[in-house]
Amino acid sequence: MNDHLLQLSPEPVWRHFRTLCNTPRSSGHEAKLIDILERWADDNGLAHDRDSYGNLRIRRAASPGCETVPGVILQGHLDMVTQANSDHPHDFLTDPLDTYVENGWLHARGTTLGADNGLGVAAALAILEADDIDHGPIEALFTLEEETSLQGALSLDEGWLEGRYLLNLDSEDRGEVYIGCAGGADVVVDADLPMRGCDEEEVMRRVSLTGLVGGHSGADIHKELGNANQLLVRALRRLGEFEIRLVDYQGGTLRNALPREAFATIVVDEHHLPAVEDALAGLQRLYREELAGVDDDVTLTLSPAAVSCEDVEALTDTATELLVSALHAAPYGVERMSVEVPGVVETSNNLGVVSLENGRFHLCALVRSLRDSATRNLADRFTALFGLIGAQTRVENVYPGWTPSADSTLLTRFRRLHREQLGEDPAVKVIHAGLECGIIGGKYPQLEMISFGPVIRGAHSPTERTELSSVEEFWRVLKALVADIASGRAA
Repeated sequence: MNDHLLQLSPEPVWRHFRTLCNTPRSSGHEAKLIDILERWADDNGLAHDRDSYGNLRIRRAASPGCETVPGVILQGHLDMVTQANSDHPHDFLTDPLDTYVENGWLHARGTTLGADNGLGVAAALAILEADDIDHGPIEALFTLEEETSLQGALSLDEGWLEGRYLLNLDSEDRGEVYIGCAGGADVVVDADLPMRGCDEEEVMRRVSLTGLVGGHSGADIHKELGNANQLLVRALRRLGEFEIRLVDYQGGTLRNALPREAFATIVVDEHHLPAVEDALAGLQRLYREELAGVDDDVTLTLSPAAVSCEDVEALTDTATELLVSALHAAPYGVERMSVEVPGVVETSNNLGVVSLENGRFHLCALVRSLRDSATRNLADRFTALFGLIGAQTRVENVYPGWTPSADSTLLTRFRRLHREQLGEDPAVKVIHAGLECGIIGGKYPQLEMISFGPVIRGAHSPTERTELSSVEEFWRVLKALVADIASGRAA
């Protein structure tokens, strides 16, 4: 499968990326890929081990004469975001990805591509086997469950890694190098809400919000893309005047992906149906006006439900009103822009996953900020808001930001090599997404770190794609950097 990748350049990177495309690797299910990589390491005479959580390290000894130069850690995560279009059946536990090239970009049919962070992993593996550069001691660190919880990095053993420089290969733009990132936390809300049976005059309908582009909840949060949960809740709030009651709700699948679709089952008095249809048609027109140029295909529909009112219960009138009101008031999107780093989002929130089933309400939102205090404050606002409807809120998977260091020798070296290899200075950036550097740096404060990578667009959505020419540029700079560190040349 994906044999066409073997015809692309640089061949070592695409050969390893083909292995990743052919090996299902959703978060929490990286074991098969780890087995493959450990066998590959054995076949190539490379040492490998795992820490107590299961993060994988593959090591290559220094080239002769380079034994005393500072060690380099090449770091990426093995898992990928698993998103598929609703009309594209794909089992991310068993099925390989189906990739294709179009107009100089690599895509996957109907699903995420896994270039985030598969290309970084593939490049690290290609460096481990490269025989055309001198290098110091190399450690390739491959972490687990980055996309769902950052648990691999959070659980990383201290005192295990040996290198001085860490190259995080999980960024997504050419000509840019990252030296700082946001921290974050998951905000999880749960509640058991009262229900009752349907009235004789009530009928059940399905309300669907589809057609959004989606994207990365950090890197794309400032692009004013639609959030399916926010838009559908807004519609349900509008329908409140028709005394609807909620039966169930499902919106979003990952807390770090902008939700593209959301669905709610409602009961409503049958004589209100024409007005409900008119209201939804008007909202669709309004949404398309508001989201013109970013989410032109947003679609809001009303359709028959799969079962009849006689077979279900719905939330009570009061529970429906309180839940919809709380969700409508919940923070979402950009909360504040940074003053210290102009043009960068400081604090944001993604209403990533919302569900209601048999009266059990669940929400998982991802709060991000360059300031840990702002992360805590925004999370506390969720606690305060949903406490008003009797819900229980907990804050999980808290991780720190990565404080920029603009005068590091590693950054100076990278900037020089970028000019030499590509003919221009890189833009030095701080990213609103949650790179693992902040967590790893907290455990290994002696490390100097940077993050860079090829061009990836649409990460965390089925529109994910990577520009082929940028992968070649990324590979040239990475090879040059590893060799330059080994040369002993001044930064």
